[in-house]
Amino acid sequence: MSETKKIQTGINNISDQWFRANIDRKTLKNLSKRSDYEGWKHIIIFSLSLTVLGLLSLYSWQTIWFLPVYLAYCMMWGGADAIWHECGHGTAFKTRKLNNFFYNIASFMNNFEPVRWKWSHSLHHSYTASVDPHDYEVDGSIFAKHTFLSFVLNFIPGIGFLTLHKSLYVEIIKHAIGIKTDVMNDCIPDDKIKDCINSSRLFVFLWISIIASSIYFASLLPILLFLVPKFFASFNGIWGMTQHMGLQENVKDHRLSTRSVRLNPIFSFIYWKMEYHIEHHMFPMVPSYNLPKLYEAIKDQLPEPQTLYSAYKDIIPAVIKKTKNPDYYIPVQVPNN
Repeated sequence: MSETKKIQTGINNISDQWFRANIDRKTLKNLSKRSDYEGWKHIIIFSLSLTVLGLLSLYSWQTIWFLPVYLAYCMMWGGADAIWHECGHGTAFKTRKLNNFFYNIASFMNNFEPVRWKWSHSLHHSYTASVDPHDYEVDGSIFAKHTFLSFVLNFIPGIGFLTLHKSLYVEIIKHAIGIKTDVMNDCIPDDKIKDCINSSRLFVFLWISIIASSIYFASLLPILLFLVPKFFASFNGIWGMTQHMGLQENVKDHRLSTRSVRLNPIFSFIYWKMEYHIEHHMFPMVPSYNLPKLYEAIKDQLPEPQTLYSAYKDIIPAVIKKTKNPDYYIPVQVPNN
């Protein structure tokens, strides 16, 4: 059994190697060093911020202040996505057990069953921008085929409830009762499927426990604070959508299929520097907290990073154009070195 069950077709037949920027091996080795200090610093600030916003949501319940405070809480909760991602790559901490521990916690917060997403995210890096059905992270976001309306709806808090029947909740329930989905068949090795099923069952148990606590306390707060914040973290999609939207598919150069942007310090913290997204895809074993340094080392070989405004100035017309011409993509100017 190979590491994954992926079929070597499509993008992996285009060329032998992905483009990689030239970088001194010693520099890359230093940038790839992991740090428990950096990991703990991020986790502690994130946890304290989320706790404060959670308490403010609790105290403002049934007042006019609840909605803005709760949406801020959900936006911070959405930062679990970055923690899941970094710990999944094993780069958040130097200590492997810490990466695994926080990976599982962030997976639950992000509604990502950890076994499934460990293997499917590996394929996302192998099949980035592939039109073949092996990249299971494309649906609804980074490479999705949108109408302008469906694109705009992504940014409305709570809109995910309208597509609950297609959500990851349904996938996890299927896995919990032993139904084999396409992502399970394509991504997860046979000897890991049982782990996926057991993990899915744990998720379902925790969901039921949260719902039961809401019934017991006769309050929606346990559900709002611990079960559905991801549905209201739509603001995080503003930067998440910039990763690949509108860019070229089926090309082995991350500079053409991936976008780097620059964010303010608060958004950058929540995103844990993943706005340096070309850099991350090109060198995925460099911890996110070292990506700014990586950019400085290879910036002469990369496109100019964009602001959110300039990114969406490209993305929105591209979404509209792709409804008429599915082959359209945003052309990117890359350095000739």
